[in-house]
Amino acid sequence: MGCGTSGQKDSLTDSEKSQTFPEASSQAFKAAVLIQRWFRRYMARLEMRRRCTWRIFQSIEYSGEQDHLKLNYFFDYLVDHFMTTSSKERDFINRVFSESDIPKDPKLQKACNYELIQVPDHYKGPRLSFPLSLDDATSLVEAFKQQQQLHAYYVLKLFHETLKHLSQLPNISSLSTCYSEITVCGDLHGQLNDLFLIFYKNGLPSPAKRYVFNGDFVDRGKQSIEILIILFAFLLIYPQEVHLNRGNHEDYMINLRYGFTKEVMRKYKIFSLLTQKRKSEKILRLTEAGPATISNASNQSDVPKLGQPEELQSCCQQVGKTKGLETSSGSPEEGTELEIKSLEPEEMEDTEIKQVLDILWSDPYPQNGCRINQERGGGCYFGPDVTEKFLQKNGLQLLIRSHECKLEGYEFCHNRKVITIFSASNYYAIGSNRGAYLKLGPDLTPHFVQFQGSRRASQLTMTQRISHVEETAYQALREKMFAHRSDLSGAFKKLDVNKSGVITLSDWATAVESVLRLGLPWRMLRPQLVPRLIGGKLDYNRWLKDISMEQKSTNQERIQSSLLETIYRNLPNLETIFSVIDTDHSGLISFEEFRHIWKLFSTHMHIEIPESSICDLARSIDFNKDGNIDFNEFLEAFRISTQNTD
Repeated sequence: MGCGTSGQKDSLTDSEKSQTFPEASSQAFKAAVLIQRWFRRYMARLEMRRRCTWRIFQSIEYSGEQDHLKLNYFFDYLVDHFMTTSSKERDFINRVFSESDIPKDPKLQKACNYELIQVPDHYKGPRLSFPLSLDDATSLVEAFKQQQQLHAYYVLKLFHETLKHLSQLPNISSLSTCYSEITVCGDLHGQLNDLFLIFYKNGLPSPAKRYVFNGDFVDRGKQSIEILIILFAFLLIYPQEVHLNRGNHEDYMINLRYGFTKEVMRKYKIFSLLTQKRKSEKILRLTEAGPATISNASNQSDVPKLGQPEELQSCCQQVGKTKGLETSSGSPEEGTELEIKSLEPEEMEDTEIKQVLDILWSDPYPQNGCRINQERGGGCYFGPDVTEKFLQKNGLQLLIRSHECKLEGYEFCHNRKVITIFSASNYYAIGSNRGAYLKLGPDLTPHFVQFQGSRRASQLTMTQRISHVEETAYQALREKMFAHRSDLSGAFKKLDVNKSGVITLSDWATAVESVLRLGLPWRMLRPQLVPRLIGGKLDYNRWLKDISMEQKSTNQERIQSSLLETIYRNLPNLETIFSVIDTDHSGLISFEEFRHIWKLFSTHMHIEIPESSICDLARSIDFNKDGNIDFNEFLEAFRISTQNTD
């Protein structure tokens, strides 16, 4: 009895404790509130840093795409308007830019004829037998995990069979979710580990495990060719279960700029057909099916359809992007009709190209209506009203698309009627974003699976991850600023009316945006970009010098600052122009090709050099005297001509 009484006295309820120790309870409560407030502020600051970093990466990415499309438009314009002074120049232009002559090249035909290639006995990599079996595909997956390379014979044979299969497919594929689910994967961008992780989590393609890969398989990552090989192998084994949609990176010119061409030539020097042909006739021709859309037709068993949103054509008509189309609007119930006027063949081809551009480059936008996609430089932004019209017109309930990196790997928009799915994790930097894929069953309710393809990112804390990504983003931004150092200096001087050498932070932000046009919150980014102030103002000459020294210190070749700036700014264009002229992708161009390329380059880059001096320049930069010019020698020509025009 005594023990029981003692036990009751020792155990007090929370209310009794608070009454017994009112001061201690109050202090504990206040401490908990302070900790909670601190934690919320801390997390809010981290989120703000993460979103600012994201804006930097995305703005720089879209700025590069703008530059690329401008160069692409320049090439298209050049084909139609370049004034040649001789038949040789016209032949040169036709040879470089025309598709019809490429298959006639005997060297290409020989290089791409797999029957002429021998597989040596000492080859230790995977071997394929056609028609392919599941064992062939699994052996490829395991071999690539072990960093093995598939022999060129099997690659060409595989692509030859894939081309035959793809050429028989329609542009729109219809799939049903009545009996089994469908997995939709977004951009992979050459990140093979992400594909491996998807297969590990979700299973390999099979009759019971169907996949839709929604474009942008290649570029940026280092293992684009391996991804294509695996996807093509499963496509041939399970043609009814594996479906490939084309993205904007399944394109000849894009591949020249963003890495796939270099990867192919580095790994398989024996052939080059993979990156030779433009538009839909190249070996990488995929079904040009655009975004995936989900049907809501009850009498068709809720069949998902993969199609092209033709409302985008109407959208771009509204912003003046599509020529040759005339819009006639009926009543709201009738919707909007597109009426094709009679066009010349040239105009019709131009219209079709623009329609493909609109389908592959456009993005959803939170506001109604349409506007030009100035951030990317191609396609348009379409609002919720455009999505609604498209879904209603086609009896659909959901549109699934890719093409945009998302922090969590996926994102809903337009009243949850548009889903963006992105499957390349760590796209901008380690820890920058998750990857994701979605699964659709008979009820058409999307189920998302997120993943992190980097072990290093998984081991970092949130603070460490954000700090690492932030550092990478600001470094990329400083490189962008360095590439426009001269323009920034001029903009600062215009705002420095007293010629004092210092400007306000507001003027600094205005000048930087006027030059870079990235649409970033510069005043918010200022602490990371402008560490030192004098009386609350910026010494812009010192700031520009600090940026220059930082970039020069990371560059092994200590060349003059003005030239380094110009090379930073034009290097992607220089590489693309050189690769276009180097039709056999040997890494070399002849003196005659150099003369023609320099005329193209001077037209686009506004750098003049007398034609009489071009041949002398070619001979002077041919350091090894082999009668050809490689890319490093071409950069030397760029350096010399830039010095001569300064």
